[in-house]
Amino acid sequence: MRVRWAPWWLLASVLLWPWPAPANVAVAAGAIAVTSWLGLRRFRGGDALLSREAWALSSALFFSYWLPQLFSCIGAVDGRRALYEVLADLRFLPLVWLAAIAVHRGRDRRIVYAGIALIAALWALDGLVQALSGHSLGGAANVEPGSGVIRISGIFGAHHPHLGQALASLAAFPLGWAGRRLGSAGWLAAAALIGAVVVLSGSRAAWLTFVLVLLLGGWRLLGWKRLLAACAVGALGIAALAAVFPNELHERIARSEALFAGGRDNLDVASNGRVRIWAAALCMAREHPLTGVGVRGYRDAYAQCAPVMATPPPWGEGGALHAHQIVLEVLSETGLIGLSLWLIGAALAIRAWRCADAPARARAAMPALALAVTVFPLNTHLAFYSSFWGGALLVLAGLYVGALFGEEPPPAATAA
Repeated sequence: MRVRWAPWWLLASVLLWPWPAPANVAVAAGAIAVTSWLGLRRFRGGDALLSREAWALSSALFFSYWLPQLFSCIGAVDGRRALYEVLADLRFLPLVWLAAIAVHRGRDRRIVYAGIALIAALWALDGLVQALSGHSLGGAANVEPGSGVIRISGIFGAHHPHLGQALASLAAFPLGWAGRRLGSAGWLAAAALIGAVVVLSGSRAAWLTFVLVLLLGGWRLLGWKRLLAACAVGALGIAALAAVFPNELHERIARSEALFAGGRDNLDVASNGRVRIWAAALCMAREHPLTGVGVRGYRDAYAQCAPVMATPPPWGEGGALHAHQIVLEVLSETGLIGLSLWLIGAALAIRAWRCADAPARARAAMPALALAVTVFPLNTHLAFYSSFWGGALLVLAGLYVGALFGEEPPPAATAA
């Protein structure tokens, strides 16, 4: 059995990421469509859509994300908001199923992988146009208040400046597709295009994410020696970008140099206020160890936990909105119970990979890499309990599961 509309609906949802409201509508509509479709058939023929292992793992990964929210309602600083998030995020369960179903069959999987690669390439081209002309489909570049620093935001627009992180997380798809179809030359060309836009986006978290994609995804294709040579050329390219686009890069590089000055305040400046944000998250975790302050409750609890520092916060007036780090976000907002459930989900995903055979790993290589670099714990992150990044995470989780337990394409077909 094949749900012909699943790949196209999923691609439409990804294409709408730059516009949060339409993207949420697409997710909700997709959830209703999947649930209705399954309900009309009374869930018969489910094994033809996904294997039992895929149904089980996709559902388990969703509940490792959702159950921490439910438990966080106990003692939440804003119980009404926490309960709203719990109920609203139920729409993500059919989304995970939809993503898994969309890549279960070989033909659909090729459509989805190529579609995501094309979407990422279009976003990158639009960002490059903005870097050269100052304008894109999303309007003018994002200019940070006070500093005047320019951040390339591309189609995402100045009010939703997540182009760099979205591109870096999805980079496994265009790089993987180009590598398989065009060889090492295609992989290098795709890496140069996307890498330039990621660098110009100004997000150092995106820089690290993209470096991980290059290292983990490039060594099999290029080998370590050629990969190191490509990285050296890339470093020269970054230096050239810094010379051509000084407003976009010089301030970020100068701020990073404060790391070597030492001291808590210098580290806070270098990390763009992350030191105080993380200190507040640890304070919340100590005050609410079991269930945290509630999902999306960080902003309400920040004032009571904000450390006293010599320098003002780099974002100006007001408090921080989230912990900017996956472990601290989960720990501060959902406590030890939530962190334990996340770790269980991670262990299940890793175990499935370790138990899979070589063809299954090859099918799931792109979403597996995208998922791994997105949740890499030694980095800073967007809010995983937000509609945008939480939905993106669960789409990648669904793609990973659906491909890992998917059908093997016919021998004559070229794998995506």
